[in-house]
Amino acid sequence: MIKSTLGNTGLEISQLGIGLAEIGRLELDDNGLKQAGLLLNTALDLGINFFDTAECYDNSETIVGKVVKDRRQEYILATKCGHLIEDYGGDEYANWSKDGIQTSIERSLLRLQTDYVDLIQLHSPLLDILKKGEAIEVLEKLKKEGKTRFIGCSGDNDVALWAANCGVFDTIQTSFNLTDQLARKQLFQYTKQHNLGLIAKRPIANAAWGAVSSPSEYANEYFERAKTLLKLGPVVDSPEDRFVLSIGFVLGHEEIDTAIIGTTNSEHLIENVKIIEKELPISNSTILDLHRRFDDEGKNWKQLT
Repeated sequence: MIKSTLGNTGLEISQLGIGLAEIGRLELDDNGLKQAGLLLNTALDLGINFFDTAECYDNSETIVGKVVKDRRQEYILATKCGHLIEDYGGDEYANWSKDGIQTSIERSLLRLQTDYVDLIQLHSPLLDILKKGEAIEVLEKLKKEGKTRFIGCSGDNDVALWAANCGVFDTIQTSFNLTDQLARKQLFQYTKQHNLGLIAKRPIANAAWGAVSSPSEYANEYFERAKTLLKLGPVVDSPEDRFVLSIGFVLGHEEIDTAIIGTTNSEHLIENVKIIEKELPISNSTILDLHRRFDDEGKNWKQLT
């Protein structure tokens, strides 16, 4: 697995990261832990070393702590704070207070069964929360205490732009895919200027590109955007496999350090690794054609949050 340096952190991370929201829906029983263990150990064996979770991903942090704690030195562990879920599956709510974030991180460390994480990210905060500064102060304090090595912000649009230019964060996680390209027009220049790590979320647009119908409620807007872009005809030099196209497009931008894809299916994970190792890069002509389509048809589209 090809690795890149995550901005100015010095961390060497795999081009393909694994998003851990989906494994959070697994039960904490023998079957759930067995499935998660197979997935995460397969990821590590294949060279994927960037794990991205969050406190609000149901059982995700607990599962990571249970099934791969013995391999902790083999992966870069990132979590997020701000959106909480009470008692493993209760209603989600936001708590951006100093005490709320401190409690969140302490609980995450217990669930993950580790003394530290490599990256703590504020999870889709409102711009006013960032500007107020209290949430950032807590992350800086945790960094000084050694509970996290680096701090980041996961967000889109104005939130991502402000975070990239405030001089505090080490990384930005933001939406970027074939149907959601605003980041390359607005954000990339600043992450590059400040040497920030850049993590692409939703890189396959929730599997909407080339689908016969929307794969899920979360994919509806991506599906409609894809239909609009595809009305312009076949994409120049496009690979036949829509996932090769989607992943190749995102990783065809040097600004992206890693693209995180979530799954609970080890076979799907293996296929994604094969794409990266055997099918990439895709043609630059393909990427430029997709740029042109977005610039013509999607110039008023905001990043999806």
